Amino acid sequence: MDKKIIVITGASGTGKTTISQYLKQKYNIPPVLTHTTRAPRAGEVDGVDYHFETDETFSKNHYLEQVEYSGFHYGSSEESLEQTWKTVDVASIVVDTAGAISYKKKYGDTAVVIFLEVDVETVAHRLHGRGDDPERLTRRINSEEFKRDLRIPDELRGKSYEIVNKDIKITEKKVDKVVNNLKSK
Repeated sequence: MDKKIIVITGASGTGKTTISQYLKQKYNIPPVLTHTTRAPRAGEVDGVDYHFETDETFSKNHYLEQVEYSGFHYGSSEESLEQTWKTVDVASIVVDTAGAISYKKKYGDTAVVIFLEVDVETVAHRLHGRGDDPERLTRRINSEEFKRDLRIPDELRGKSYEIVNKDIKITEKKVDKVVNNLKSK
């Protein structure tokens, strides 16, 4: 099988990390670790959940994409992807829609994009439930990036799998079909 990167995208709270974890648990498809300058949330571990960076160390990496949300930097590095591909043929990554467009442009058919969507009320409930600060949550939901990521970008329309994630069991079945399509190619 050729190398593949499953790019999971959508707005915050649509289930991107949940689907990444599902791919790891069911198919042993590991996530490519991304980098961030934000502090770890409760239970998060450096080198497991993210590469937690300072502004200085963050600037030294070679990024396929990077973005700033709520004053923090996030990005996925070429080094992290190449390191993952040394051990597996298929990996996953969670990025915003701008990042997904970058992956699709750079990697073409090697990048398999899954766009997750859900209504704003469900997203707000999920973000609040995971312990996000209410004031930051409000800022995030009102941000241009969040609004942009609620809809599939034109650059990905027809070039990605669009999944409405209201029921995780239905979503998992749709993701199973994506993985099975990869295996048949």
